[in-house]
Amino acid sequence: MTIEDREIILLKVSGQDKPGVTAGLTSVLATYDALILDIGQADIHDTLSLGILFQIKNGSTSGPVLKDLLFKGYELGIKVKFIPISIPDYENWVKAQRKQRYIINILGEVLTASQLAAVTKIMSDQHLNIDSIIRLTGRTSIIETEENPRSCVQLSVTGTAVDRSSMTASFMEISRALNVDISFQEDNMYRRNRRLVCFDMDSTLIQTEVIDELAELAGVGAQVRAITESAMNGEIDFKESFKKRMALLEGLSEEVLHDVAVNLPITKGAHRLMKALKYYGYKTAILSGGFTYFGNYLQKELGIDYVHANQLEIKDGKLTGNYIGDIVDGQKKAEYLQAIADKEGIHINQTIAVGDGANDLPMLNLAGLGIAFHAKPTVKENAATSISSLGLDGVLYLLGYHDRHIDMMEE
Repeated sequence: MTIEDREIILLKVSGQDKPGVTAGLTSVLATYDALILDIGQADIHDTLSLGILFQIKNGSTSGPVLKDLLFKGYELGIKVKFIPISIPDYENWVKAQRKQRYIINILGEVLTASQLAAVTKIMSDQHLNIDSIIRLTGRTSIIETEENPRSCVQLSVTGTAVDRSSMTASFMEISRALNVDISFQEDNMYRRNRRLVCFDMDSTLIQTEVIDELAELAGVGAQVRAITESAMNGEIDFKESFKKRMALLEGLSEEVLHDVAVNLPITKGAHRLMKALKYYGYKTAILSGGFTYFGNYLQKELGIDYVHANQLEIKDGKLTGNYIGDIVDGQKKAEYLQAIADKEGIHINQTIAVGDGANDLPMLNLAGLGIAFHAKPTVKENAATSISSLGLDGVLYLLGYHDRHIDMMEE
């Protein structure tokens, strides 16, 4: 069949969704030996939007096929519309698939029109075109109150951003102003095949800074909190701050450590996230400037594969104020991330790092995807993406998982 003998038509279908619509329409097309060039469907509140791009022989064939499709549409109770597509337009559309593709996730407890309008306006200004939009979170009731409300939509976009740094800055501004998280990732083979997820512990996996709790129990809370805050904000060197804080804990009983460990406030969404990661075959690790004593407890509680943190020196049932081995600072976390990836045979671009403090930035920047979780402003500004509106299970949406994929684990 020559080019002149081909006719391309876009069939657009709308109406109430019901079984048999696609079967009925494609059976008509099959009668005329139509070739399906593309097909796509969306369904919102049982309202169907279906598109079928098909090719048939030019001339006498097109009239009858359109008539039969109209009759079938009437029979099915749906509206059908036809749009002829020229060969040059079709070929240009085919070539457009070679453009760079990105995935943008918009996350929050709720999704508002203002949030979506602000994000898509920036995309439009950057000459990025939306190819598809899907909702990753399940349907929510407007009558019943959700215990953990969450909303996430995923946009697949194509094009080359005019100014990527300006776009990122605009996304961050919207995030702060409208209480929404925006993730921007290249849609490549690594995004679809992440295999290792590494977490900071304090203020990430758990909702506390353990060393601050220990300091309170040792009666030196104010001094240690001040040092911790300076370290997390990057104002003083982590190793220097660590040594200062450790010295202040001298004499604290090991019984106190145990009591703190069994009462650690695990971050919202952590159990759901870890269960899903384990179910889908991910390796997980704690890379922390905190202590192995508590990391080992979380390892058992959450089923984590690796723990690398600082080891407390305990003699006669009490802290000596010293530590054993190297201090796990920001650079050491990045080294452990690389070492685990090498051991597991995982490319560094297939890794994810999640943390909240300045000493997490080396591993956040090394990983294929670095996520600043409820982080300090300095950390959010220097990380690839951030989550501030949801719990730790929000990470699953950045991996492309729908709630139904997560809920399968309960079946």
